[in-house]
Amino acid sequence: MDKYTNTGSKDTRSGFGDGLLEVGRNNKDVVALCADLTGSLKMDAFEKEFPHRFFQVGIAEANMIGIAAGMTIGGRIPFTGTFANFSTGRVYDQIRQSVAYSNKNVKICASHAGLTLGEDGATHQILEDIGLMKMLPGMCVINPCDYNQTKAATIAIAEYVGPVYLRFGRPKVPNFMPLDQKFEIGKAIILNEGTDVSIFATGHLVWPAIEAGIMLAAKDISAEIINIHTIKPLDTEAILKSVTKTKCVVTAEEHQRNGGLGDSIAQLLGLSFPAPIEMVAVNDSFGESGTPEELMEKYGLNHTSIVAAALKAIQRKA
Repeated sequence: MDKYTNTGSKDTRSGFGDGLLEVGRNNKDVVALCADLTGSLKMDAFEKEFPHRFFQVGIAEANMIGIAAGMTIGGRIPFTGTFANFSTGRVYDQIRQSVAYSNKNVKICASHAGLTLGEDGATHQILEDIGLMKMLPGMCVINPCDYNQTKAATIAIAEYVGPVYLRFGRPKVPNFMPLDQKFEIGKAIILNEGTDVSIFATGHLVWPAIEAGIMLAAKDISAEIINIHTIKPLDTEAILKSVTKTKCVVTAEEHQRNGGLGDSIAQLLGLSFPAPIEMVAVNDSFGESGTPEELMEKYGLNHTSIVAAALKAIQRKA
């Protein structure tokens, strides 16, 4: 884990904004649409440099998805931007019918996901979006962990042909993934090799998983820590290879337990390699208003919860 060092805190939405600007410079077919949240999504640099390729749709998210789907017919690569709650829950019908069913090359980019939206409260803190999107046939679902990886993911999805859901967040979080690391859709990243327990984390829970690994090492427990940035398609080969070695699993995510990463891995294990699994996630609950730090603590989405889950999984294995 030595090469994964916190170089300072940056928000993942800025990684999206900077990645979008770069793909805009490299590919003239890339266009951007926003639902009245240009500054919040960090799309303003793209708008300034490419005003004729930026479309401010206003607070009309369903229209934005329909327009984006239509643009693909003319060969454009549309990136849509709004909060995760409005990117999925509010416009699920349009995504299902106009994007997924037709396999349109739309990149649905969603900021302010999960509890870390913070003080805006439960109505804006969508915790079901990964489940909603991964169930759509043909939809690629990506949940990067920091600024560097979000920027790399944004660049990578411009080259991917097909619908994508890219999820990122509002707060500043540790930035630790290598700046020059190529983002490979569907390929998990092993952050630390271990033999006692496999910890699969995604998004904002990857850094706490690294912290948990350090705490477990102090207890002479060897944790294999894997960054699952792509939830669909899932890297089943990497997951099964790890669990075959460790024989027990912890999953960690800023999402509902139902329908998230843990659900996907549990299904895989049930079909291929049954093993004890513990899930660090929100347990069938809405969020509430509070600071991101307070909420992550209250709902048990932190390194101490990951350590406790690992100890329980190991005990169940024994």
